[in-house]
Formats: sequence, C-alpha cells, structure tokens
Amino acid sequence: MSLKARITEDVKAAMRARAAQRLSALRLLTAAIKQREVDDRKDLSDAEVIGVIEKMIKQRRESIVQYRAGAREDLANAEQFEIDLLSDYLPAQANEAEVAAVIGEAIAATGATGIADMGKVMAQVKGRLAGRADMGRVSAQVKARLSN
Repeated sequence: MSLKARITEDVKAAMRARAAQRLSALRLLTAAIKQREVDDRKDLSDAEVIGVIEKMIKQRRESIVQYRAGAREDLANAEQFEIDLLSDYLPAQANEAEVAAVIGEAIAATGATGIADMGKVMAQVKGRLAGRADMGRVSAQVKARLSN
C-alpha cells in the first residue's frame, strides 16, 4: 500500500472513530500533499510524500518554539501532537552509527577532501538518508568530517 493510500485510510478511520484532533491533522496532511501535486502537476511518489511530511514537521517544530516563547503551552501541545502523528508516516530513523557509516561511504565514494566537496557528499548522503535522519544534523556532521 502506498503512503498516500495509507494516509487516506487513516483519515477514514479517524472519521469513523470521531477523533477530531487526529482527523484535523490528517486533513492538513492530505491538503499539503494535494497542494504539492497541483503545484507539480503530477502524482507524488512515496519519497515525495515523505518530503512533504518532513517539511510539515519542521514547520511545527518552529511553531512550538514560538508558542513556548509566547507562553502558549496549549498551542505548543497541539503542534507536538501533530508532530507525533506525522512522524508515524516516516520510515524508521537511522541511528548515529548508521549516519556516520553513510557519511564515511559517501566521502570515500566521492573522494572528498575538503569543504569544497560538501555538495557532492551531501547529494549522496541525502539520497540514502532522506526521511530517515534530520538533514540539518547530517549536514553539520559532514561539514565537521570534511573540515578535519
């Protein structure tokens, strides 16, 4: 079953269960997917749907920081609920050892010797870790390894 089909089935299940908060979050997700499909004029693959989910999670993390700064814990909790729900659709996260191994393999494969080669390394790493690791952290690790 494709990721989009799984999300659609979960929307139906949330409707039947009358789970309002879950249904609302899932509808936001389906709307974001449909908007991206309209913008790109094509059906999204599972990898592209994962990209949409990652973007939504990132937005919610930023919102939580703002809500907590404004002492709006109720809104921060609602955003955290959505992050938890959206995270269920991402593949299993890679652990630190896996990330380090992928970075090492990418550096060896590209023959990277310094920061100037970071783009080549990130292109390979992103293909292998997309949806499985926070690319911001991965980028920082690649930069640290290349600057040594």
